Amino acid sequence: MSTRRSACVAVASLAMLAAAAGCGNSGSSSGGSSGGGSLSSKTVELITGVKSDPFYITMTCAAQEEAQKLGVKFKSDGSSQWDVSLQRPIIDSVAATKPAGLLISPVDTDALTPDIKQLQSAGTKVVLVDTAVTDTSVGVSRISSDNEAGGKTAADALAKEMGDKGSAIVISVKPGVSTTDARIKGFTDQMKAAHSGITLLPVQYDNDDPAKATSIVQSTIAAHPDLGGVFADNVNTAEGVAAGVNQAGKKGQIKISAFDAGPQQVQDLQNGTVQVLIAQDPANIGKQGVDQAVAAIQGKSVQGTIGTDLVAITPDNMKDPNVTKYFYKGSC
Repeated sequence: MSTRRSACVAVASLAMLAAAAGCGNSGSSSGGSSGGGSLSSKTVELITGVKSDPFYITMTCAAQEEAQKLGVKFKSDGSSQWDVSLQRPIIDSVAATKPAGLLISPVDTDALTPDIKQLQSAGTKVVLVDTAVTDTSVGVSRISSDNEAGGKTAADALAKEMGDKGSAIVISVKPGVSTTDARIKGFTDQMKAAHSGITLLPVQYDNDDPAKATSIVQSTIAAHPDLGGVFADNVNTAEGVAAGVNQAGKKGQIKISAFDAGPQQVQDLQNGTVQVLIAQDPANIGKQGVDQAVAAIQGKSVQGTIGTDLVAITPDNMKDPNVTKYFYKGSC
């Protein structure tokens, strides 16, 4: 939305246009297919990547609020871990109920495509929120941050903190996730192009497990005494990386640039363990997702792609109200 975009420009070099849903003519039919009629009889569901993640909690809270405002029923679910085998049964269970609309953050770019396409073919209006799949025929709308640009900003911020020297490592979830793959690309491309004094170590993956991220950091410190920086590209990874740096007694010495702004991450920024957070706008992703799903249900025009804000949060601006509104929630 325009107010968020202008605020974002004021506090960071990143600003993605959060566009509003388009308008059009209503159609007519019922159930999961597009059409008019009372929205009170329609259900929009949300399947998140990991339901306990503050990013997805924030998204869910906003989606629920928007659904209530628009007068549609709302349900949400998500798996306990970032795992195809855990998300697939949830998708299949939702498909059996034939909701009018579905917002989903697929945990893999390809593995779940057949399941989502089957649901879509049955008439459910699918909106991809945050993550996406490779098949462009899936989803009436895709709503996400510009993750590659965020990775680039994270690289510049980390290089500055490191004095453009030493080794740096990226720790991520797993390969095959659209958002984190893009963040890694943006980060590594920018490091190679603009910060040749920094040696990039091979990317390592923690399967979205903070404890594993902690272990990776500690083993990397032992193997590379010149380690000067870490890019942690999501909430759980960032929490684990910060813990690992603290446990190794390297707080402030090893710089951390991290994606997202969960409660623990904000605390780590405040106490000096983390130097910069690249916050997304999950609330707006959730709101826009419901808006687009409802528009599709009503047979109105839908915006195929929507970009949402990213804000670079540092100790210098973290108390600014225009920045604090991007902090994620731990509960609704």
